[in-house]
Formats: sequence, C-alpha cells, structure tokens
Amino acid sequence: MPELLLELFSEEIPARLQRRAADDLKKLVTNALVDAGLVYEGAKAFVTPRRLALTVTGLPARSSDTSEEKKGPKVGAPQQAIDGFLRGVGLTLIDDVKIESDPKKGDFYVALIKKPGADAVSLLSAILPKLLVDFPWAKSMRWGSGSFNWVRPLRAITATFGAENEESVVIPFDSNELMSGQATYGHRFLAPDAIKVRRFDDYVTALERAKVVLDIDRRKDIIKTDAEQLAFAQGLTVIADEGLLEEVAGLVEWPVVMIGTFDPDFLRLPEEVIIATIRANQKCFCLRDSSGKLAPNFIITANTEASDGGSVITAGNERVIRARLSDAMFFYQGDLALPLEHGLPKLKDTVFHAKLGSQFARVERLVKLAAEIAPLIGADPERAKRAAMLAKADLTTGMVGEFPELQGLMGRYYATAQGEPADIATAVEMHYKPLGPTDIVPTEPTSIAVALADKLDLLTGFWAIDEKPTGSRDPFALRRASLGVIRIIIENGLKLPLKVEPDLLAFFHNRLKVILRDAGARHDLVDAVISADSDDMLQITQRADALSALLSSSDGQNLLVGYKRAANILAAEEKEDGASYPGTVAQGALVLPEETALAFAVNAVHASVTGHVFKDDYKGAMAELASLRVLVDAFFTSVMVNDDDDAVRANRLNLLARLRDTMHLVADFSKVAG
Repeated sequence: MPELLLELFSEEIPARLQRRAADDLKKLVTNALVDAGLVYEGAKAFVTPRRLALTVTGLPARSSDTSEEKKGPKVGAPQQAIDGFLRGVGLTLIDDVKIESDPKKGDFYVALIKKPGADAVSLLSAILPKLLVDFPWAKSMRWGSGSFNWVRPLRAITATFGAENEESVVIPFDSNELMSGQATYGHRFLAPDAIKVRRFDDYVTALERAKVVLDIDRRKDIIKTDAEQLAFAQGLTVIADEGLLEEVAGLVEWPVVMIGTFDPDFLRLPEEVIIATIRANQKCFCLRDSSGKLAPNFIITANTEASDGGSVITAGNERVIRARLSDAMFFYQGDLALPLEHGLPKLKDTVFHAKLGSQFARVERLVKLAAEIAPLIGADPERAKRAAMLAKADLTTGMVGEFPELQGLMGRYYATAQGEPADIATAVEMHYKPLGPTDIVPTEPTSIAVALADKLDLLTGFWAIDEKPTGSRDPFALRRASLGVIRIIIENGLKLPLKVEPDLLAFFHNRLKVILRDAGARHDLVDAVISADSDDMLQITQRADALSALLSSSDGQNLLVGYKRAANILAAEEKEDGASYPGTVAQGALVLPEETALAFAVNAVHASVTGHVFKDDYKGAMAELASLRVLVDAFFTSVMVNDDDDAVRANRLNLLARLRDTMHLVADFSKVAG
C-alpha cells in the first residue's frame, strides 16, 4: 500500500520545542487522515534541528465510498421545511427520499446521502497546507513579506505519496510561496546540496549519506555512547544529565563527541557551580574521576567533522569555559568576603508579591513560623529561627544572581564557610525541598521546621489574598508546595495537624488523594478515611493503609458486607420511622444468644478501637473490627431485626447503629465500594 513522506525543512528549531513538535505533527496529520477516510497502518515522526519529518504507511490510494442517513421533517410538515431539508441533502424531489415510521413520533422523511471516495493525493493536497497554518507552535515568527507563521523560516517542503514498487508522486500544494516537492537538504556544512527523495526508506538513507541522523533518540544514543567511551579511555565517567542530553541531541544533526580540559585550580569552586557554568554556557557534560571527584574535563558535542580532528573546536570551548569559570570564581570569592546575613537588608527592596510585601517581610514570617513549628517536631526553636533568617539571604549574592538555580545550595556553602552549625547550613539548602515528586525531603529537624514554614507561609499567604490554583494554572507553584508539606510530614512520620482554613485544608486533601492513588490506594478507601476536618496527613495515610489491609482479608470483606446490610436496614427504618437510633442498647431487651453475643462484643470492640485510635494504632483498630466478622454473620443468620415487639425491634436497630458507629471510629465504611 502507498506511504506518505512529509518533511518541513526550516532554519534551526529550538531544541526545547522539537520533540513536542514531532508529536504534534504526527497527531495532526493522522487525525486529519482518519477524518478524511484514509485509514493508515502506522505513522512515525522525526525531528532534527532543521527538519520535521513524518512517514505514514499503509494508506489507501483513495478513500472509501460512504453513505449516511439523514433524518428530515415529519410527513405532512410545511412545504418550506421539506424544501429546506431537500436542499440540505442535495436533492430536488421528495420522491428521492424514503419514509420511516416511529411508534411514538409517527412517519418522517429520511434521505440516503452517498459520498463517493476521493483520490488520496487530492485529499492530502487539501489537508497538509491547512495543518501547516494551524500548527500549534509555542512561539512562532513571520519573515519576508508573507503572513505565514512558523517557528523559524520555512525553506522547503517535501511531500511524496506512492507504493513501494511504484514511482512516488508529489502531493501538490503551496505554503507562503513555497511549493511542495521531493527535494531536501543534507547537513548545513558537510553536505548542503539538494537531495531528491521518493519515499521514506531512501530518504533516511540519503540523509545518512548527507551526514544527518534523523532520529533524535538515535542521536542521543550516539552522544551518550561516544561520550562514555571517550571518558572511559581516560579513566573518567560522565555525569548523567538526561535534560542536557535531550537538549544537545536537539542542537546537532551529525553528533561528533570530543573531550576538553580546564584549569584544575577552578576545582576550588563548589562542583555544582562548575557543572552549572559549563552546562549553561557551553552545553557540555562534566566528568568525575575514579574517586568520584569532579575532574577538570568536559565533553563537547560538535555538529561537524572537523578536518583538524576538533582541535580548534575544543580550544574554543576551553577558552570560553575558562572565562566563565573565572567569572564564577570572582562571584564566589566576593560572596565569601561578606557574612551571609549582610544581604538581608537588600531583601527589603525585593518585592515578593505586591499584596504580600517584600522578601524581607517574608523572612520575618518564616522566622516566626519556624519557631512555632520547631517544638512540635523536636527541633530547637532558636536554631530554626537562625536558619529561617538565613534561608533567603543568598538571593542577594553574586553567584545566585548569575545562577538562580543554585539558590539554597550556595546559601549552605556560604553558611558553612562562615562557621554556622551544620544543621543550620543544611536547613538553608533543604528548605526549598522537595521540588518535585522524586526529589528528596528534608530529614533533619531544623531543616524540616524551615521547609514546612516556607511552604505553609506560601500557601496561607496566597490563600489569604485569594490567589489560588485554577484548573491547569498554578503560577506560584502552590500544588508543589502542598505536595511538599504532605511528603515531609508522611516520610518523616510526623504527627503534625495542619491548622489552616477549611478551603486550604480541602486543597491538602485533594493533593494527598493524588499521592495515595499514585501509590496504588483505592479511591473509595481514601475517601473513606478523609473527613472535612481531617487535618493530620500522617493519620489519614495510616488509616488508608490499615483499611486496605483489612479489606484484603476475607474477614474484612465479609465484615463490610455485614456493615452494608446493617447500614441499609438502618437507613430504611430511620426513613420510615422518621427517627434516628443513637446506638444505646438495652441489655434487658436482648432476646437471642446471637444478638446478646454481638452486643457484648461490639461494646468491648468499641472501647478497644477507641484506645487503638488514640494511640494512632490503626492496624490494631482494624484487627479489632475484623474480630466481629463471625458474630455479625451469626446475627444476620439467626436474628430478625424487624421483630413484632417494638421494644425488641428498636433495641436491635440500636445494636446495628452501635456496630455502625464503632466501625466509623476508623473509617466511613459507607464510602467503600462493595
């Protein structure tokens, strides 16, 4: 069957936009093909710095004929309505439609509309130019005198269609004065001449000969493998950096890996500074020696095969990196010359938020809040206050001004250098964490106090000014802050109730549900252990774990069945009687041994469960509930709840209410499915 080859050849596409663009191209084209009746077998998109490409295989030569029925007005409708219906379906005579009957609505007209299939090339000629106009670039530009927008100036369009053993044809269309054809171009420097292509296989082969690796993942593999081999030859290892690898693969079409060096004297800088400098300015990878220390070397990925083996390229990169590291050393030494708190007054001139004051005002709030949290988690309040005071001080340093991503980390280095205790210096760095779902959480008490203060101040502050996340919009990263609070509490096993307003507490509940469900918890079990005033995140997690363990056992499953039966009986009888049953069981009104046994057991379990819950022993509480399973089964087997004696009936309903209330001590079982 025929295949489609499409290439959009342009000036350099920013690396950060490439993979998304390839996905968008595939989605747009394949969706349009299906809508046009051209069902395909497979599709794959590719991207390099200068081209977006797509191959779609297994396409038919033309779309299939189709027919559909269109319902019209009722028989006997006004002539104007009938005439309008006929025009809409492309007919002139009412005799050309049929009449169908509906038992409820009567007879009505139905037209059979037949649509003949169309030639695939003709369909594609209409589809492709529209997709180019509608392409969803995050940023685009115009050039020349045209009105067409693309991420960078578009230079050529390749669009061919044909079967493997047939001569491909060009899909004719134009865009911004460019006509589609079957010519592409190789590497900008190594093979810049035009290349005529017919279909995907010879397209890939021709590009490879012209020094272009089409597949971005293959370019990544080449860079990674060659870098590791080059490093290994010198007894070094490459510091893995997936984000940088993705970016570099998006900067080159023909990756050539080289190794460079820098002055070992720069190793006096913190290694994070060296890595950030080399990464940000030259897109190079750093290396470690056999002892794990940073080596005075780096990996360059060039986009050409240099005639001198890369000596000039390597020397040029070494020269730039030397200058950048010299700047970093200047900032570092200048920052070390002054105490860290020297920068605090400058925070008064830095606006945190127009409605929440300056960064200095925020630091004052952090100091106060960290001191309040510290005794609750076993931290020293004075040390927490000191760490909170220094937490934002590095924002005014030269190094953080140059590399904002090093905030916190540089604060730790500077705090250590000026003799601050280790826990305070660590807290300065760790108070930002965790920054994401896989990031580490602070574990030292001082760090925990400041990290919680930082995130809770952020959340309560923006809640107070009604700047809350909406849909996918969260400009102040409040979801991340709430997830950070929850992770710090849970992973450190902290019993720390969150005394916040109900709306913010509900926000925490929603974030916790996300965490628990991602960990595999059933959504109904999570809902069962969270109430509107549940403010202990650790307790909620423990209850969810214990409830899940209970319901994974046969005793738990059968107990749930008994609970559901009891709850349903109670709901029905309370509705009929117009009264509620408080769960007060009269011992003298117990008649049968099964109800007597259950009544005494429920009382004992109620007291025991209350004790376990008080000690946060939810597994123990669930085990106590599970012990009721046999007695609940026996009760429903032998006891008729709706006894003729009103006193006996009311007492049995109170017994079921007592059972329900006992189980609700640990979870709302009415929310559990099953």
